[in-house]
Amino acid sequence: MTDTDSEPDSTDADPSTDTADSDPAAASGDSQTLLVSSLEASTGKTAITLALARLAAADGESVGYMKPKGTRLQSNVGKTLDEDPLLARELLDLDAEMHDLEPVVYSPTFVEQAIRGREDPAELRDRVREAFETLAADHDRLFVEGGGRYDVGGIVDLADADIANLLDARVLLVAPYEMPSDVDDIIAAAETFGDRLAGVVFNDVPDAVYDSLETDVVPFLEGRGIPVYGVLPSERKLSGVTVAELADELGASTLVDDGQDNYVERFTVGAMGPDSALRHFRRTKDAAVITGGDRAEIHTAALEAPGIRCLILTGGHRPSGAIVGQASEKGVPILSVQTDTLTTVERAEDIVRSGRTRDAETVDRMERLLSDHAAVDSILG
Repeated sequence: MTDTDSEPDSTDADPSTDTADSDPAAASGDSQTLLVSSLEASTGKTAITLALARLAAADGESVGYMKPKGTRLQSNVGKTLDEDPLLARELLDLDAEMHDLEPVVYSPTFVEQAIRGREDPAELRDRVREAFETLAADHDRLFVEGGGRYDVGGIVDLADADIANLLDARVLLVAPYEMPSDVDDIIAAAETFGDRLAGVVFNDVPDAVYDSLETDVVPFLEGRGIPVYGVLPSERKLSGVTVAELADELGASTLVDDGQDNYVERFTVGAMGPDSALRHFRRTKDAAVITGGDRAEIHTAALEAPGIRCLILTGGHRPSGAIVGQASEKGVPILSVQTDTLTTVERAEDIVRSGRTRDAETVDRMERLLSDHAAVDSILG
């Protein structure tokens, strides 16, 4: 939503580079390269990477950026490009070429070719190294963004730990936190990165677990030799999208205009009976219900649950006038789309996962969060 990191092939580089690759601890202490990795996709890694780069730039450093594996792909003038380097180039005022900012396009087609043995890991490593050297020549410090989760790229020896060794980078691990068992994942990642790991930043931490994370989990991790550099609280404008943004991205028709500023952080599918649906809806919050436009009993149940912020009706069906009137009375917007429920769920979840993490306002907010809740000087080293 794992691939095993493998040792770099010692034949794919010159001897001086191999020495650093084979001994992660040899030169990591003074590295001016920071690789921002994450336990999961969509944990705020892009916003944190760019915010740290801007904070370093504010201190007078010349900063650069690269994302060795392009994983957030879109069609752009006929080419497949990752959105994150495009934003970095804009916000950091970089004039670097996209093939240096994103030397490997980690697309589904690329993965299929790699599995069939049609991609050469040694050549890919050389490509990443050359791009890095081109970018590093012009800057005091380089910020390198990992791809998705930290083990992405293992099939071509380019998981984040491999890249950290290749580029002699310190690693900042971005982690979510919801329950104590999440600590297992952090320890596993720390063991993977070894001496390259500088520390951890927890991001988007819900209020309900914030205190226990600070008082119990942080001391535990630090007792295990894993520094924690910050605990960033959940901030609604960074963790969800408004109904208006959702409607725009889905190309939906708006049947009830009220509540366009409501924030949606998750989705629930109305595919059960009305009694089960009502019990389920009452246990969720800040959610949109996605269901067929002809499921009047599900619409009614959703409108009775206080945590439902929006109805998304699929299949192009219009609800009854009574449902529209009830939604207007409760201030719950109704969106209508032509697509089927499964397609709509997939598109909507992708929109919320992406959130508003790819604009200047979000990076501004993340700068403030890091300044207020993280040891920025320690992170930058």
